Amino acid sequence: MEFGRRLRVVGRDSTLSFLQVKELFSLYPSIEYDLTGLKSFGDKNKHISLMSDDIAGDFFTRELDAALLNNEADIAVHSAKDLPCPIPAGLELYCLTAAVDKTDSLVSKNNLTLLELPSGAKVGTSSGTRKAEILKIRPDLTVISIRGTIEERILQVDRGHIDALVVATCALLRLGLSSRIAAVLPFRTHPLQGNLAVLGKEGNPGLKTLFSTCDIRKSYGKVTLAGFGPGNPDLLTIAGDKALSGADIIFYDDLLDKDFLKKYNAPKVYVGKRKDKHSCHQDDINELVYRAAISGKNVVRLKGGDPMIFAHGREEIDFLRSRFVEVDVIPGISSAIALAACTRIPLTHRGMASSVAFVTGHSDKAIRTPDVDTLVYYMAGANISLIARKLVEAGRKADTPVALVHNVSLPGQKTFFTSLKELQFSVIKYPTPVLVIIGEVVSLENGEAHKQNSLVTGTTCVEYAGAGNIVHTPLIKLRKNEDKGLRKVLAEGISSHQWIVFTSRYGVRFFFEILNEIKFDMRSLGGTKIASIGKTTSAELGKYHIYPDVEPEPESAEGLIKYFKEIKLAKSRILLPRSDKGLKYLSEELTRLGNYVTDAPVYNNIVNKHAKKTDLTQFQKIIFASPSGVDAFKSLYGEIPGGVQLIARGRSTENKIKLELNETF
Repeated sequence: MEFGRRLRVVGRDSTLSFLQVKELFSLYPSIEYDLTGLKSFGDKNKHISLMSDDIAGDFFTRELDAALLNNEADIAVHSAKDLPCPIPAGLELYCLTAAVDKTDSLVSKNNLTLLELPSGAKVGTSSGTRKAEILKIRPDLTVISIRGTIEERILQVDRGHIDALVVATCALLRLGLSSRIAAVLPFRTHPLQGNLAVLGKEGNPGLKTLFSTCDIRKSYGKVTLAGFGPGNPDLLTIAGDKALSGADIIFYDDLLDKDFLKKYNAPKVYVGKRKDKHSCHQDDINELVYRAAISGKNVVRLKGGDPMIFAHGREEIDFLRSRFVEVDVIPGISSAIALAACTRIPLTHRGMASSVAFVTGHSDKAIRTPDVDTLVYYMAGANISLIARKLVEAGRKADTPVALVHNVSLPGQKTFFTSLKELQFSVIKYPTPVLVIIGEVVSLENGEAHKQNSLVTGTTCVEYAGAGNIVHTPLIKLRKNEDKGLRKVLAEGISSHQWIVFTSRYGVRFFFEILNEIKFDMRSLGGTKIASIGKTTSAELGKYHIYPDVEPEPESAEGLIKYFKEIKLAKSRILLPRSDKGLKYLSEELTRLGNYVTDAPVYNNIVNKHAKKTDLTQFQKIIFASPSGVDAFKSLYGEIPGGVQLIARGRSTENKIKLELNETF
């Protein structure tokens, strides 16, 4: 190609950079050029460690980029691994050359290998990744950050400032220093190590065409990230089908119809990731896709739902683009969108919901509770009750309707209707995947036609009236404790307690029945504070014209403990009227805070031997009021069934259900 003048080339002002330019033009011997060396920001600021998280992407390129943009140069020649991603606006990559060598080597005193270095030896590197690789093999070495040209770094070895140095093999080869290689290291290196990059301004097709003759990207394939949709093959887009039909290899996720994929001729590689069951880690998936693309294959990375919603799509795009692999994205129908159509529950509705958020429920340590009208939680199977508790704590109404949707869009789709109040202490025993939709829009579908059958196993079902089709089968009976010793303890010691803590309506009822029997003078309780675990218990106290000083939020033993911790209650005598089968959690926690607790078993839990078994397959919900009710259920039925929402009245009962499930399965 004729330019009418010599080509203006810029590179970094170093011997290695000049040799890289010479290497490039050995591929184009007919081109004449003038080379200008520029000091980059990184070259001027050698005090800045390359291991710092604050290093900008254009640390070694910004001055050269400016020369191109200001028309002071025609091309810039870089070590490809120094390029920022994305390439600065107005510039483009003309050529990526084949790598001379991609390995790392060790330069050391007396040519000792990494394994031969003495313990505590100082090894210099400019890379955090190299540091980790060194310490993986030799954790007894001291790794220090080092800067400067290759020659300056080697000089530090020769002068004894450090014992060894890790450096790219290609740099040593280009500098004619192969004799300094003590050993080639078995490290995974930067994918662009050893490659040279030719950068120029956009809109110069002549130069781009010239340098494209040695561009290795010509042999690369392309990667397409495609969304399969929520699972039903009929919901795959036409564009997705075309991409799969033209693929040379398909990497596919979980929850896709494997039989449907058989229609495509390309080899299929399963790379699914489910909770605690990863066939591949994300880094490995990225590498597999990249290797397939640079080998010349057209790759389809097939994901459930949409590739850009909770699917690591952007991570994979960045990984591939930083390695100069072309990436296309084909959207898919996200599961939340499919949920709305398949259940007829709108995500927005005029006058009811004008905002929606998609939230991941995967990590119990990072659950978010956005202040929007409708919430859809993905990957929430293991954390449903925790999500409900967090939402109530954040101010959501406990009676907010919720739908749990299993296998969205598939023939086995099931929808369970519930509320945040029920979910706070629920155990859902059916296989994932499950989506959770929360908000008033659920009520549009959760009407009479969808009322679900609930089996209530506690002593009363009054609070569940109107919640669905209720069948009440009490599995335990409650009896007042007739122990005379208890009465003596209450008669002689009740007035010495600073607090009485009630954890159920029955504790209230039987406590006052016993006080009435022993003719206890209520006036002596004038200075005693009363704590109630929740509204139902407080209502029972109201029958005796007693109104609690404390009613925690949330309504649970945990809520009470949280309150007592906040007020730093200690060295107080606390009376705890409860069941003889009640768990010791509350009394143990109060004692741990430094208080003196008197457990008063004012009533007994007795298994209802006259309870009759019912057909559990007709129920969508089973409600347990106490841990003893769980024991009674298991005694009657043998095991706790699957495919049912198990609702607990409190954390202790929830924990009991989980314990039984773990023992059974």
